[in-house]
Amino acid sequence: MSLRLHFQSIFTPNFLPRHFSHYTPRASFPTFSSGEMEDVKSGSELTLADPVLLHAKIDAIRSAGPQKLQVIADFDATLTKFWVNGTRGQSSHGLLQQDNPEYNAKRQQLYDYYHPLEFSPTLGLEEKRKLMEEWWGRTHGLLMEGGLTYESIKQSVANGNIAFREGVSEFFEFLEEQDIPVLIFSAGLADIIEEVLRQKLKRSFKNVKIVSNRMVFNDDGQLVSFKGKLIHSLNKNEHALDMAAPVLEHFGDIDVPTDDNDLLKKRTNVLLLGDHTGDLGMSDGLNYDTRISVGFLNHNVENSLSIYKEAFDVVLVNDAPMWEVIKLVSQMCLNEK
Repeated sequence: MSLRLHFQSIFTPNFLPRHFSHYTPRASFPTFSSGEMEDVKSGSELTLADPVLLHAKIDAIRSAGPQKLQVIADFDATLTKFWVNGTRGQSSHGLLQQDNPEYNAKRQQLYDYYHPLEFSPTLGLEEKRKLMEEWWGRTHGLLMEGGLTYESIKQSVANGNIAFREGVSEFFEFLEEQDIPVLIFSAGLADIIEEVLRQKLKRSFKNVKIVSNRMVFNDDGQLVSFKGKLIHSLNKNEHALDMAAPVLEHFGDIDVPTDDNDLLKKRTNVLLLGDHTGDLGMSDGLNYDTRISVGFLNHNVENSLSIYKEAFDVVLVNDAPMWEVIKLVSQMCLNEK
């Protein structure tokens, strides 16, 4: 018997994406024994570690209401595709090209040196944190020294091999309608992520906040400094909210009120999206009541699936679209009277 989970949909006909036209809502959420789970088979995108526990978490979040829910999402290979046009998609940081190719080469040299250290099994966490601060700081220095311009960012995004997962725009739209904030956590550059949103989704969302490193440009559009404290791969969590510069005034409707950091921390139920087990740390610093985690396992599925099942409540494989996540969050927001 197939145990693939079908979440109840509460979309209105006008909002329901065409992809959902085949979907028939269930009268109630199915209950499975904790030992039952479906192995990912050919053509299947979703697997669950513990359906009963997930059911209980959804009930708890639904009972608290959408006003207590926030979404925390990684950006690269989580909101964006792992594969684009048959090749490995670029990260928001990796697509950046400066006008002076000498500085692109220098940044690549830093990557070649520091990236193996980030994952070294012989280095302690504190030593790694210092090295990551050093790496990010030197990279930011090269961007300023090389005269990076905002025009270069726009061109890099336009020429980059990067694309959002199918359904991301609908996901943001549903959350915006429910007044649920979305925090995009990234150790990259907020300005690039915003430009990707502009060019690929062609609209802004007042509920989306980017927690990342933000650039400051002069009147000529040239990078001169960075705002806030440095956010790198090993401090990318809710503590970074206190380090990040405000972003809404730079992207979208500047007069639309938004939750401040204290109000966000009072939203104690979390839907967390990531593509790596380390992304689970994005909710560190938040004293949450209930967290549902969704892991995107984009490649090496056979060798990594068991690890992802242990770490995440829901695992989506093979560079899956966002539709199952929309079904999941709609179930959390279902108002049963």
